[in-house]
Amino acid sequence: MTESDSDLERALRGGDDAALAGLFDQERQRVLRMVQFRLDPRLIGRIDPEDVVQETYLEAGKRLAAFRGDDKPFFLWIRLITQQTMIDLHRKHVGAKMRNAGREVQSPQSQAISGFFVGHVTSPSRAAMREELRQKIETALDSMDAIDREVLLLRHFEELSNKDAATVLGIQENAASNRYVRALGRLKGLLTELGEG
Repeated sequence: MTESDSDLERALRGGDDAALAGLFDQERQRVLRMVQFRLDPRLIGRIDPEDVVQETYLEAGKRLAAFRGDDKPFFLWIRLITQQTMIDLHRKHVGAKMRNAGREVQSPQSQAISGFFVGHVTSPSRAAMREELRQKIETALDSMDAIDREVLLLRHFEELSNKDAATVLGIQENAASNRYVRALGRLKGLLTELGEG
């Protein structure tokens, strides 16, 4: 957190509603990346990730009293609102009435994550090599525990600190750190077994 982030967060907690715009603007790309990773594939084409980000901002403006009564860092608070916004949109567009609403916005499937690992395609020959690598990464990710995939996603793609990832997962900070290191080691080991070591 930069000094300006800290100042804005203190101002928002202190009652300056206008500070929300600056704080949200600083976290906008992280929120967008989260939406892109976690948006249900059935909603792609129906919902633009930027619209989810905008809806999150509007919801955050309505919930400032809750932020001021909470000790979560701003990004974790806005991340939770983003997740709740995605659940509401999922219910509206897919019509799901699941018992556990949190499961409606789950970790992205391995194929979505693997695509981000291999990057953008630059030529047809490289595209074939990257697709082969993507499939190997997808196979490796599919063989991992869900919590291991989630900790990789939180730390690597959402760029959460170990402490913040632990908070999101509801586990101790040292446990989150250990899981992350083990997950990276497991992914590397699986890729080595698959001929990418």
